[in-house]
Amino acid sequence: MAPTGPVTVPSGVSVRDFSQALGIPVAQIIKIMMGIGEMVTITQSLTDEAVELVGAELDPPREIKIKHAAEEEGEATLEGAEDAPEDLEARPPVVTIMGHVDHGKTTLLDAVRKTAVAASEVGGITQHIGAYQVEHGARRITFVDTPGHEAFTAMRARGAKVTDVAVLVVAADDGVMPQTKESIAHARAAGVPIVVAINKIDLPDANIERVKADLASEGLQPEEWGGTTQFSEVSAKQKLGLDDLLEKVLLVADLELELKANPNAEASGPIVESRLDIGRGPAATMLVQRGTLRVGDAVVAGDAWGKVRALYDYRGSRVKEARPGDPVEILGFDKPPAAGERCHVVVNERQARSLAQQRGLRLRSEQVAQRSRGRVSLETLFSELKEGEVKDLNLILKGDVVGSVEAAVSELQKIQHTEVRVNVIHSGVGAITEGDVMLASASNALIVGFNVRPNSEARATADRQGVDIRTYRVIYQLTEDIEKALVGLLSAVTSEHTLGEAEVRQTFRVSRLGTIAGCHVRDGVIRRNARVRVVRDGTLVYDTTISQLKRFKDDAREVAEGFECGILLDGFNDLKEGDILEAYEIRETERTSLDETVSPSAAEPRE
Repeated sequence: MAPTGPVTVPSGVSVRDFSQALGIPVAQIIKIMMGIGEMVTITQSLTDEAVELVGAELDPPREIKIKHAAEEEGEATLEGAEDAPEDLEARPPVVTIMGHVDHGKTTLLDAVRKTAVAASEVGGITQHIGAYQVEHGARRITFVDTPGHEAFTAMRARGAKVTDVAVLVVAADDGVMPQTKESIAHARAAGVPIVVAINKIDLPDANIERVKADLASEGLQPEEWGGTTQFSEVSAKQKLGLDDLLEKVLLVADLELELKANPNAEASGPIVESRLDIGRGPAATMLVQRGTLRVGDAVVAGDAWGKVRALYDYRGSRVKEARPGDPVEILGFDKPPAAGERCHVVVNERQARSLAQQRGLRLRSEQVAQRSRGRVSLETLFSELKEGEVKDLNLILKGDVVGSVEAAVSELQKIQHTEVRVNVIHSGVGAITEGDVMLASASNALIVGFNVRPNSEARATADRQGVDIRTYRVIYQLTEDIEKALVGLLSAVTSEHTLGEAEVRQTFRVSRLGTIAGCHVRDGVIRRNARVRVVRDGTLVYDTTISQLKRFKDDAREVAEGFECGILLDGFNDLKEGDILEAYEIRETERTSLDETVSPSAAEPRE
C-alpha cells in the first residue's frame, strides 16, 4: 500500500519520478492526465499545476510540495552559516531606495553618490540595477539601486529582501501613490525598517504635512507625531538634507539592527545584476553578505560557475578582495548568472562546474514542463483568437542585461486575457541569435528583443522560418503591443524594413566633420539619409541617420552589397572597428480589412 503522507517533488518532475515518489503505478498518473484531456509519456515533465491536480485526484488525496531549483540553491548556501559571536565584525548597512515612479529615486541616489546615472537613462527609467557605497563620517553605507517603474515590481521586491533598511522616497508635491503603498508592502514583507525621504521640498507646491498625514494613515507615523518612523526632508536636485538622511539611516541601523558578519568565512551573497560586457565577457555584481571574496576563488551562482579573474569596486577600481557589505563586480563566470541568485565560494572549479550543471538540468526540466505550442504573429493574433486557434502566446525574450529581462518577464506575466495566456518559454542576455530563431520555430513562439538586435544570420533564418521578431527600447511599448493584439487593436500603420548592413573596418578622424567609418557592405544596400542603428556585439548602441555616404571621394546615393564606402553618422562619433551599421527605413502600410473588423466588445479597454 502506498504511503499517504505529504510528498515533496522537484518542479518539472517526470511522470516516472513522480510515480516513484507517490508509490503508485505510472499508468494511474497517465490515466488521471488523460481524464483532463492531456496525453503524457513516462519521461514527460509535468507542470506544477498538473502535479497538484494529480495529487488532488488520488484516493485519498495527497499533499504535494513542489520545490524549485532556486529554493534548493538558497537552502544549500545557508548550510553551515552559523558563526561564533567572537568571529563577527560590524558591517555597513545595505539600503534600498523605493517609491513611486518619477518621485526622484534615481536623482536622490545620484545626488548621494555624485554620479550621473539619470541623464543616461531612456525615459527616466532605471533599466539596470547597481550597488554603490557612500561614506558618511567614518562609516560606509551600501545602496542597492532598484528601478522605480511599476514594470519592475518583482525586482524591487527582490531588492528589499537583500537589504537592511528601505528608504521610501515620496514627492512632496505628489504625496502617497499606488507604488508608494506597494513599496511599503514589499519592505514590510521583507521585514526591513523604513526611513521616509520626503523629496522635492524646494518646489512651490510642496505640502510636507499632507505627505506625513497620508503616510501616517499607511502606518508610518513620524516621530514628532508620537510614532517610530524616521522622516527626512530632502531635495535631490538642490542637494538639501542629504546628510540628515544618511544620519537617520545609520541611526535606524544602529538602534533596530545588529549588523555583523564573519569576514573569515567562505564568501556568499546575492547577485544584484549581471550582463555580457563588451570586451570583458560575463560580468556580475555581487553583494557580499558573509565572508571575504578574493581573486582566484571558485564561485557558483545558480547554473553559472567560474573562477574570479578580477574584482572591481563601485568606483570601477580593481580590488583584490571584498568584505561583508561590499558590492563588487566579478569577472570570470562562464555566463551571466540570474539576478537574485545566491553566489557562494566552493572548494575548486570542478565542484563549481558540477553544482552548476546539476542546477542547470533542474532549471531546464522546469522550463520544458512549462512549454506549450501555438506560434502566431502579433498582427494575426486577434483573428486566430476569434477562430479559437490560439491558447498560448509563446515568447522568447532577449535583453541587454539580466535586470531588464527579469523586469520584462515580470510585466508580461501580469497580462491577463480570457482566452489566451502569455507564456515566456525562454529568456536570456545578449543578441538575438540563429539558435533563438530555431527555438522559436520549434516552439511556435514570437521573439522579443529589449535593447538588443538580431544578427544577419538570425534575421535571414527568421525570414525563412516565418518567425516574428520584435525589438523595443522601453518595456511598456512591448506590453502595450501585446495587450492591443490581445484585444484586436493592433494596427500596423507603419512598418520597419531593413535595407542592409555594413561592417566598420576602419575609422578616420576628421576635425571639422567627426569620425568617418570605412565600411564594407555585407548585406543589402546602404542609402544616404537612411536611418541607421549602431550595433556592437549584438547590443544597440545608438540610433541616428547617415549624414554622408561616399564611394572613394565621390558622394553616393547608395552603395550595394560587396562594395566599400565611407559613412559619416549624424551626431555620433564613438565608432569602433567591428561595429555593425544596420540601415533601415520606416514605410507606411495600409491597414488590412482584418484590422477594421474589431468587435465592439474587443475594443473596450481592459479593467
